[in-house]
Amino acid sequence: MHIDTLFDSIRNQIKHNINEVKLTLDKSWAQGRTIYGGVSAALIFKAIRETLTSESQMRSFNTAFIGPLEANKEFTIQVEILRQGKNVTQAIGKVTQNGNVAVLSQASFGVKRRSKIRVLNNLEHGLEGPTKANFLPVIPKVTPKFISQFELAKTDGGWPFTGNKNSHTFGRMRFKVAPKTFTEAHLVGLIDVWPPTVLQQLKWPAAASTMNWNLEFIHPHNSISPSDWFVYKAKTRHAQDGYANTEAEVWDSNGALVALSRQTVAVFA
Repeated sequence: MHIDTLFDSIRNQIKHNINEVKLTLDKSWAQGRTIYGGVSAALIFKAIRETLTSESQMRSFNTAFIGPLEANKEFTIQVEILRQGKNVTQAIGKVTQNGNVAVLSQASFGVKRRSKIRVLNNLEHGLEGPTKANFLPVIPKVTPKFISQFELAKTDGGWPFTGNKNSHTFGRMRFKVAPKTFTEAHLVGLIDVWPPTVLQQLKWPAAASTMNWNLEFIHPHNSISPSDWFVYKAKTRHAQDGYANTEAEVWDSNGALVALSRQTVAVFA
């Protein structure tokens, strides 16, 4: 099930004034006992974006992963516009399944305005190739099924459960089957694809779960080709007592910074 099929369903349902979007994801999006967090957040983002009437741009998107979202079971997405002002719109979206909230997102959108303040990013990611996928092979009950939707090319850092002393991950990423048109909703679904940076320090498989994910987009950004590779640079800011705080930068194929990502991760080891 390609992500475009899911986005098309959301668009069609909202177009017909359906207040609750209903979807079912198959196991190709599974991540252990839940659905891959990146796609569940992307579906909420898409539902919010389709609900808005303005052309404002996403500035901040904060997602809490509250409980498991099961594959092959119907769930609903509900959107509420909290306030739509002249410049900024605030909205929330939530995914419920079996009467329980599984994912909750809060989004902030803002229109472009004149300002005397201008501070441009002058950092460069400094990564060379690769340009072909080199992700670890599928290991039953270890490698998440959703990985098959993407291509990953690691440049630095270790693979999960290899006893590596590093706690950073650098590499490139893209969808295995390119979308028809690459949108910001696709970018939300892509950024969360990498394993938590700290899992490489373990020598055996263990569970981990993202509790909270904050994503910020940098505007303006260049148009994106559906087959473009994005550069991902994630570092662990702190890890102790079973929790890790990580930060990541995402760059487009032209070397421009397009997003900042921060996560709080629970590690059960």
